[in-house]
Amino acid sequence: MSQETFFAQQEDCFSSFHNYVQHIGKLQKLQSDNLQDGIRRRQEKSLQKLTACATRQIGPGDWLDYLSDFNQRTLLFWDTLRRRADGTLEHRRAGYPALLKFNYELLLDGRDLPAPVNYSLLHILPGPSQTTDPSLPPVIVIDPRGGHGAGIGGFKEDSEIGESLRAGHPTYFISFSHSSEPGQTLSDIALAEARFIELVSERHAHAGKPVLIGNCQAGWALMGLAALRPELPGLLIVVGAPLSYWAGVNGRNPMRYAGGLLGGAWMTRLGSDLGNGRFDGTWLVNNFENLDPAHALWGKYYDLFSSVDSEAQRFLDFERWWGSPNLFNSEEIETIVDELFIGNRLTGGQNTLTDLRKIEAPVVVFCSYGDNITPPQQALNWIADLYPSDLALHSSGRTIIYLKHASAGHLGIFVSGQVARREHRQLIGAIDAIKALPPGLFELIIDEVPHPDGGVQSYQVHFESRRIADILAEDDGHDDEREFELVDRVSAISSTFYDWTVRPWLSRAINEPVAEQLREHHPFHLQRQLWSSLNPATWWLSGTAELARRRRNPVRPDNPLLAWQEFFSDSVENTLDTWRDLRDASQELAFHTLYGWFSTLAGGQRTSAAEKFASERERTLLERLYAALPQGGAREAAIRILLLLARASGRLDKAMLEGIVKDYRRRAYADPHIPDVATLREITRQQNLLVFAYPEESLQTLPELLPDTGVRQRILTEVLNIEPGWQRSDGPLGALWRQLFEVLELPTAEFALLRLESPATAEQPAEADAAAPPESTPPAAEPKIRPAAESAAVPAKRQEVLIEPVPTVVPEPTETAAAPKAAAPEPIAAPTEPAGQAPAETSPAEAAPKPHIRVRANTVISEPLETLPSAEAAPADSGKPPAKAAATKRTTAQRTVKPRRPRKPGGTQPSDNT
Repeated sequence: MSQETFFAQQEDCFSSFHNYVQHIGKLQKLQSDNLQDGIRRRQEKSLQKLTACATRQIGPGDWLDYLSDFNQRTLLFWDTLRRRADGTLEHRRAGYPALLKFNYELLLDGRDLPAPVNYSLLHILPGPSQTTDPSLPPVIVIDPRGGHGAGIGGFKEDSEIGESLRAGHPTYFISFSHSSEPGQTLSDIALAEARFIELVSERHAHAGKPVLIGNCQAGWALMGLAALRPELPGLLIVVGAPLSYWAGVNGRNPMRYAGGLLGGAWMTRLGSDLGNGRFDGTWLVNNFENLDPAHALWGKYYDLFSSVDSEAQRFLDFERWWGSPNLFNSEEIETIVDELFIGNRLTGGQNTLTDLRKIEAPVVVFCSYGDNITPPQQALNWIADLYPSDLALHSSGRTIIYLKHASAGHLGIFVSGQVARREHRQLIGAIDAIKALPPGLFELIIDEVPHPDGGVQSYQVHFESRRIADILAEDDGHDDEREFELVDRVSAISSTFYDWTVRPWLSRAINEPVAEQLREHHPFHLQRQLWSSLNPATWWLSGTAELARRRRNPVRPDNPLLAWQEFFSDSVENTLDTWRDLRDASQELAFHTLYGWFSTLAGGQRTSAAEKFASERERTLLERLYAALPQGGAREAAIRILLLLARASGRLDKAMLEGIVKDYRRRAYADPHIPDVATLREITRQQNLLVFAYPEESLQTLPELLPDTGVRQRILTEVLNIEPGWQRSDGPLGALWRQLFEVLELPTAEFALLRLESPATAEQPAEADAAAPPESTPPAAEPKIRPAAESAAVPAKRQEVLIEPVPTVVPEPTETAAAPKAAAPEPIAAPTEPAGQAPAETSPAEAAPKPHIRVRANTVISEPLETLPSAEAAPADSGKPPAKAAATKRTTAQRTVKPRRPRKPGGTQPSDNT
């Protein structure tokens, strides 16, 4: 070892130790601030309620009314707990059927497949007042198998299944039974689900590929299946699905530390051995409840007690599903924990299970900031893991959309009626618009539209372009990933030690009767069974509760004792929340202290979870894109113009995208020569990549794609019909719209004719002519412009902050996607000047440059001209309207200035004084 290497290693160790101490200090301060802030907020809320309670007088009548109501509610509350226990036992005796609110028929049982599984395909039957449109793509909802029972996607009317039926889609449901088949593995499940999807596609061969919705565990399993069989789905919607398992933010997301604090995945092996080769999902459900003890131990029961007259049935429906956990085979649960939750081998780490970059269908990710199981970082960071730069994502041709909820919990994004009526309804209603989006990253935003008469509000959907940097901004960095890599190594050691020392004898000591007794005596099941009618102590409860129900006399809502009741309940919840925060803070600090020290001893080296950026490959791609700029015809030019305008517009409205889709369907039906979907997709992908990498050059080379003036006019007219509001826009969009006419050398008079009728129609030509510089003004210096490709090829964490993307429009078709309205036939040959006729001379005034519009890295920037002389600013002195004068000029002397050629990538850029 050389002296330089030795001192470099010593310096690295010192730096790692210094960073370790600094990180622990910052984490302690963060935890302290979070604890103090949480206690302060809870105290302020309690003091407000206490003040309200103290100002109200309590009389003897209030006490009598409240005590009578309290006794009746207590009886009804106890009886509801008895009914919950009896319902759970009844559900068990029935064989744990799927708890769906809708009628269904069994199409294919997974137990009949060559590799039997406990999954089945159900066809959901529409209700008496519902109709199914056979032209719409089928929707398949896949039930998550995360420990709880089956039916989360449709055990109430306002659900994913309910919204699919409401929209008229043929709807299917992939469900599962209580226990796995012997020897069942995750690979067997993937094969079965692929067969289910193939069967649905065969039943709806003319409606397009199915829309697949996967919740939680079903979401990451669906993503893996779509990577292995990319031809199956037409659209993927994953809801609350963890895909990047190490991601999270310090001070939040405590669940990701559980594997490290428990010493790895050896406990899943212990649970499987105690269950005679089957892991009880009750442990997973119990862990979920431990995340929020205030709700699990007090909140949900108090909500039932305080509103027992209206909440009893909702409570029973949910608890019947929640109280019937399923069983996993040991092979299934060990693969899930080892390879995903600890190994993070779906999108990051070493020896990944599959390559999600092979997914071809658009992907929609729905996550929530209130989800403590799958926070937004775990739902979205896989995008940055697979695509380290925006150019990498665009060049792959993949379309990814995400939707974020502000507060819904993990179960809320599946079962909440409010979420179903808002988010899920809008997602299903925007299927055509999503399929028409171009490659790239978008955020789906739902705008609330109040009703004019103050009634029920409606919603509108639009899409906004996003960058990889926006995904990474939600996280606090990847520095802690080296600690999770050490957890993976520790887990491998502890699991191997368990397999060698404990499993051989414990697996032989447990038989099925013993395993069943251990499952039944789990505290989660005991607390339910003790309230059942099998308990002799509850023989009197049913009749007494029925008597109280008939004589029910609720207390008045303004009784002051109800306020004191609420204050007492809040105090209990606040105490439990404070204990939870202390527990989570101590666990997080212990994790980083222990594994951070191990990481320091290992030298602090970290293996990146993302694939390193291949700069040479990106340079080759940029050179190829540069060569493709002048290639193409009218169809390519129309799509490119739409992309440029929509990029500057800042948003893509669902209505506009659906209009493009409908127009393509109409044209394809009337004209058999319209290009097929695959051809249009490839054209759109190429033009979108050109506009993203070289936005300004894409604009300047349009005349080479459209040499004929008549074709240029027709295309701009069709573009205007697609989105008439573009021509009335101000700012960057309006400037880019006007520059289109300048680059394409269309006269101002014809520009005015293309505009829709509006009060400002007659004033626009005057403004355009007044913007021309005087004859004495020298040509403006061409500014130095950095190609967008340079910044697009830089990893997201190093991109310039000033680059602000805006959405890209594209008539991206799916099986029924839209072709651009401007897809005019390409001219056979470029027009040439008549023989013997010299080109018309250009006056100095017309040869002077127009106000230059820079399109830099997805942003259109207006470059102001020098102040014009006052003599030229008053065209009214010429005795005729400015518009007419401008039209006369352009007809007598046509411009012959050629568009500026784009710069080659990697070349020397001109200076500001060039």
